[in-house]
Amino acid sequence: MASKELMEMLNDAIARELQVSIQYMWQHVTALGPNAESIGKVFKEISIMEMKHAEAIAERLDFLGGALTTKPNPITVGEDINGMLQIDKKAEQDGINLYREIIKKADSEADVTTRVLFEGILKQEEDHLNRFETLLGEK
Repeated sequence: MASKELMEMLNDAIARELQVSIQYMWQHVTALGPNAESIGKVFKEISIMEMKHAEAIAERLDFLGGALTTKPNPITVGEDINGMLQIDKKAEQDGINLYREIIKKADSEADVTTRVLFEGILKQEEDHLNRFETLLGEK
């Protein structure tokens, strides 16, 4: 059985995934400017991936007997594409930090399934961060 602390961390992860899936989709819809179409497609693609993360984490938490949150973290869309990308870069960095902590906690509880789930999600979050940094011209 997972600890209360781990189950709370999983709910934090669900709230984060719900937040960014909505945030990125709204950015896809509201982006303006000469690069809006191409960058909007990136927002949409990543939004869908984030919703799949939320689903996988929710399934794991449900299996562990935890109550699932239905509330996303606060959503911030941004005023322009550059601002959106900056907000999203920070969201991905925060997610990466949280998921590394979840991996450590799951490992300390010998919860291999949760650890493996989050190792896979972590890789995708690092890819999202890389894409946002690239679009910002930082890479």
